[in-house]
Amino acid sequence: MEKLEGIVAFVGNYGSGKTEVSINFAVDRKRAGIDVRIADLDLVNPYFRTREARGPLSDLGIDVVLPPEELLQADLPVLSPAVAGMLRQPGPLAVLDVGGEDVGARVLATLADSLRDKHVHMLLVVNPLRPFTDTAAGCLQIRDKIEKASKITVNGLIGNANLIDETSVEDIYKGYDFVRALSAESALPLMFITVAVELLPAIESKRFDCPILAIKRQLVPPWKKPVKFKQKGNRVATKA
Repeated sequence: MEKLEGIVAFVGNYGSGKTEVSINFAVDRKRAGIDVRIADLDLVNPYFRTREARGPLSDLGIDVVLPPEELLQADLPVLSPAVAGMLRQPGPLAVLDVGGEDVGARVLATLADSLRDKHVHMLLVVNPLRPFTDTAAGCLQIRDKIEKASKITVNGLIGNANLIDETSVEDIYKGYDFVRALSAESALPLMFITVAVELLPAIESKRFDCPILAIKRQLVPPWKKPVKFKQKGNRVATKA
């Protein structure tokens, strides 16, 4: 995980869970003592965006770059000018939550001037339990579309196997096997997988050859409450 510094962009298909991964990754790195900034670049989906968790993130000391307050809830493709400044001087870690598929990834191409001469860790979040990413061919097709739209190369994978509240331990194991095989086929490194905090006690971490990011769900329906972040909590588990 220490290799993920500078600019880290999370991309993926719709429903991959990249926003949840972005939020929890930012929190994990902040707890590791790293100065973290996160930008909401999802200009496509008006629901389940990083901005929904701005309160808990700010409480932890994470700088959240958003559109102006009066436009936060607008269903408009608004990109804050502060994002360009953040990318020119990203600091130790600048996390980008990018919109879904190639449509959402186009925003990165519009930021080409700010990203010039910068190395971007663009990580493809894969949920093999979702349609279109349940085969290696589907995942690679989405990767190719995102790369073409963003004009940036995907250089890592994130395994985010989940069925939200219906996720089982077996789903986690099968999901890991899938992304590990995808990593071998694509020659893209598997950076980490995710596991909901509720499932962590039942998981045999020795089965995995990569770190585990503990997920506390923040983007939930109105009738549910997000899992609260604390100043100290679950961190990325190191490789066994």
